[in-house]
Amino acid sequence: MDLLNRLTKTPGVPGREQHIRAVIAAHAQARCLFDDIRTDALGNLIGVRRPRPGGSAGKPKRVLVAAHMDQVGFLVAHVSAQGILRVHPVGSFDVRVLFARRVLVCTASGEQLPGVMQPLGRPIHTASAEELRRVPDIAEVVVDLALPAETVREKVKLGDMIVFDSPFQIMGDAVVSPGLDDRVGCWALLAALEKLERHACEIHAVFTVQEELGSRGAGPASFGIEPDIGIACDTTVCCDLPGIPPEQHITQAGQGVSIQIADSSTIADPELVDIIESISLRANIPCQRSLMLGGGQDGALIQRSRIGVRTLVLSCPVRYLHTPAEMVFRRDLESYRDLLVGFLGEV
Repeated sequence: MDLLNRLTKTPGVPGREQHIRAVIAAHAQARCLFDDIRTDALGNLIGVRRPRPGGSAGKPKRVLVAAHMDQVGFLVAHVSAQGILRVHPVGSFDVRVLFARRVLVCTASGEQLPGVMQPLGRPIHTASAEELRRVPDIAEVVVDLALPAETVREKVKLGDMIVFDSPFQIMGDAVVSPGLDDRVGCWALLAALEKLERHACEIHAVFTVQEELGSRGAGPASFGIEPDIGIACDTTVCCDLPGIPPEQHITQAGQGVSIQIADSSTIADPELVDIIESISLRANIPCQRSLMLGGGQDGALIQRSRIGVRTLVLSCPVRYLHTPAEMVFRRDLESYRDLLVGFLGEV
């Protein structure tokens, strides 16, 4: 869990992935996970790993495995005369989860300024019943750094990123933290490559940028790599909770990594689904299928690049997605890593 802790604690909203990219690159280089590693023009981190323990007689299959580095968050949009910040969301939010949240404002100088996020409006002691029932708009959300206005204007620039400041915590059988979407996918890819000893395919591991704004990094990366097979490693909705009908749970926590059959952006390749499910049965690795009317991930842009790519989507069930307290069960993490190892070792 130390690696996952470090990944979630490193801030990186869409377009500001430089810090998390450095952490992932350092870990990969320390573990000798790749034969080559580079950063492209958009900021995607691309590691290439040739077949191990040696080459095959023919041209190896080229497999692109993508996990996005960015997390949902905000950019500073305005600094008021009083030093209060307005925010620009980068990623989708339910405003109801933004009340009285601790955040960090990450400045260009590297300083992390703690603050409190709160929608505008009168407090409970003076608000009317109608005001208390109303859900504010994202445009009404502000951040208070509790600093003099001149200090805020000196330290904070428009475009500085803002992330949730909540602890990484092991809770029962699960891990709770902001940023598990999609640092879980990054973790699973790194952990699988550490465990993978033999594979005949050529692996192109891509830690992508700006997925939360429409998978802007995955498409160009896939276009350049020209893979035979694409695998998107992400997280997905898990709402197996009271008050939600079973047919709307999407996934079940603790039942293994999800094979995303379809969402609003991608339909998985049926043959690849059959292959990975057969690996699951043979190796006794738990997994589950899921479908979702909404949502989307890097697989969509990989699947549609150049003349098209056969694509598989693996997604870890996460409760309370896009909140400061995302929850993932450790059994699902292990399943994610192990099924990825099995698939890469077989294709």
